[in-house]
Amino acid sequence: MKHINVILPLPLANTFTYSVPDEWADSVRIGMRAVVPFGKKKMYTGIVSLIHTYKPELIYEIKEIICLLDSQPVLRYPQLKLWEWLGAYYQAYPGDVYQAAVPAGLKLESETQVCINPDFEAETLLSEKEQRVLDALSDGKPVNVAELNKATEMRNVLPTLKMLLEKGAVEVNEELTEKFRAKTETFIRLSEQARKEDNLRRIFDEVGRAKKQLDVLMMYIDLSKCLTPAKQKEVTRKELLEKSGASPAVLTGLVERGALETYLKEIGRLDVSDIETGAVYSLNEFQETALNEINKKFADNAVVLLHGVTSSGKTEIYIHLIQKTLEQGKQVLYLVPEIALTTQLTSRLKRVFGKRLGVYHSKFSDAERVEIWNNVLNDKSYDVIIGVRSSVFLPFRQLGLIIVDEEHDSSYKQHDPSPRYHARNASIMLASMHGAKTLLGTATPSIESYYNAETGKYGLVELHQRHEEMQLPEIVVVDTKEAYRKKCMQGHFSDVLLEKVRKALDNKEQVILFQNRRGYAPYIECKGCAYVPKCKNCDVSLTVHKIFNTLTCHYCGYTESIPVICPVCKTPNLNTKGFGTEKIEDEIQQIFPEVRVSRMDLDTTRSKKSYEKLISDFEQHKVDILIGTQMVTKGLDFEHVSLVGILNADNMLNFPDFRAHERAYQLMAQVSGRAGRKNKRGLVILQTSSPEHPIIGQVIRNNYLAMYKNQTEERRLFKYPPFFRLIQITLRHKDVQVVKQAAVAMGNQLRLVFGSRVLGPIDPPIARIQNLFIKQIILKIENEASHVKAKEILHQIKDQILSESKFKSVRIGLDVDPM
Repeated sequence: MKHINVILPLPLANTFTYSVPDEWADSVRIGMRAVVPFGKKKMYTGIVSLIHTYKPELIYEIKEIICLLDSQPVLRYPQLKLWEWLGAYYQAYPGDVYQAAVPAGLKLESETQVCINPDFEAETLLSEKEQRVLDALSDGKPVNVAELNKATEMRNVLPTLKMLLEKGAVEVNEELTEKFRAKTETFIRLSEQARKEDNLRRIFDEVGRAKKQLDVLMMYIDLSKCLTPAKQKEVTRKELLEKSGASPAVLTGLVERGALETYLKEIGRLDVSDIETGAVYSLNEFQETALNEINKKFADNAVVLLHGVTSSGKTEIYIHLIQKTLEQGKQVLYLVPEIALTTQLTSRLKRVFGKRLGVYHSKFSDAERVEIWNNVLNDKSYDVIIGVRSSVFLPFRQLGLIIVDEEHDSSYKQHDPSPRYHARNASIMLASMHGAKTLLGTATPSIESYYNAETGKYGLVELHQRHEEMQLPEIVVVDTKEAYRKKCMQGHFSDVLLEKVRKALDNKEQVILFQNRRGYAPYIECKGCAYVPKCKNCDVSLTVHKIFNTLTCHYCGYTESIPVICPVCKTPNLNTKGFGTEKIEDEIQQIFPEVRVSRMDLDTTRSKKSYEKLISDFEQHKVDILIGTQMVTKGLDFEHVSLVGILNADNMLNFPDFRAHERAYQLMAQVSGRAGRKNKRGLVILQTSSPEHPIIGQVIRNNYLAMYKNQTEERRLFKYPPFFRLIQITLRHKDVQVVKQAAVAMGNQLRLVFGSRVLGPIDPPIARIQNLFIKQIILKIENEASHVKAKEILHQIKDQILSESKFKSVRIGLDVDPM
């Protein structure tokens, strides 16, 4: 008898073995979805990872699968290999990787809530099982799959539910996900009998007495060109009713007469309309040289780092590389760190690649993500995918090239939940599994990537000239400490910055103001008793959001209204402290009331269309000043921006993290690169109370190598990446004493093996989040040491700690290469 190993979407360390009944024995393949029982009453959609004929000796009874959901695999072999690598390297369970990789619409579980679609009208006869399920759901209330099995007295309702989902008869009603069903539309055509000439004449004679029906029939013939087969096209029910101006009842009458018939057709949610494409733009001599260098480096290196200054035309080089890869019959993955970047790049890439380009990110609905997944899987249309980090999980057939744009960006790292993978590293591994090449592109490389290039692990190509001979922007530093002393500050703006903003606006140019903190203010404080409102679930002050009149925790989402008086001393002396993008927007509108201002941060870009609208409005000069967080730093290209204001460099420089100076340099250099255009040098006003700081000087001189040299010297001395690997161990529990004892016990066990390589346990900057107290331990491992062996030992110690009864409810998370 055949057996299969199945990956379940659960945080479990192993795969599970099931037997395959004879009816599916010949059709089962690796990468298919199988519905399997698990535990006493639950069912899950598992992924087949191995097929074998021997019966393994297990401590649990082998159960049969309930059914297969697919006739073809939904995953390809390289994907499963990538899952395996991610699980091993990032210390994640197979089920965690499965949950992150596969869109929710491809997973059906017994906890899934199902309800009837009240608008459903059956176009074809339903089967007896389908009708039984609809009868059980007829009261309109959501029912979970386990309850539905009972109500219908069916052994397994999932295959029937799958059919009803595809027909649109039922809806899946979960808090966080909507499950996939193909989007369909009703079309109209002549009935089979009406297609015969004699019958069509008879129908016209009959309909002649019903003028409205005759008008609809004539309109259908006109729209469909059905009497000229060579020109015939499909007509939707909606289009026919709109063009004819008739009511649905008139159309129903024609269907009942046997003149017309309706049919459902899958139309897809994605825009696959034909787009007029153009040739690639020619490159200048510097870009041409860089392109040739990249191709040469690819002969010896699987990974090449392109270090090109801002506005050097890296995207055009990417387009030439993509075209060359497509000519070889291979696919391309183009990774970007932010959804905002996909919005602007899509129009540039569609101009060249048209409908061969697909976009994949989390702002799409789950149904849209499943549709893109299926298109890539079935080789339907997409040869180029542009997307954020989750795009690495798509089922590519034959990848030829992966481009990781802005490779330094921390958004490529997944933080919570597990797997805590880095998309740059996952891309390099995915490319190697396909025999593809990886190009990392940025103006400010991560220190790890530049070190790999310097030591020969990656190829290195440098591009120091800006496109169209644009000059790098002039950077003027304003000492805010001195400006406050001389009373040269208006709100959070120096006189110098305001004067330059006025000048730019008078010249009909645009301005970007950068403040890397959202909200109105970080907190409010009572002048009298120094009371600061704190989150009731986390050890953090509540951020002021004036526009909603709320205090919000950015860690757990807890909100409360802004108090009018201090709840402790009952005086109305509450003042905001610090400033975020919302406050900057408020102040700018007071100083320049006639100016059009927009804000780009997490609060204003929560929907799919909000990104597109913000960027489109700024590109079309419907907005004069754009205020934003780090979202505005990431490779966006705006032609009319002549001035960039960095309002507070200090909060980036003084962050308690060994990467703070690297990140500060990257953010300031990137946002500065948004200023300037052809024939006009841009200007950056950088406000700081530490103008003598080395990083500020390096940003002014655009001296990446000086920053790299300083940082690598420090990191070598203090044993940090790229010379050592880090693993961060985080322990969480609702009882502070329990988590403290567990952390001390784990730290002691680790020290017995790793000695001085272990730091901690310590309290992180925020020691309680969502009512869980947190302790952290850092493990430093030399590059030369076996990190595989180190992880094995770490897992043994973790399991040993969790086996103690007092610690069994402690949550222990491992973050390999934390950011």
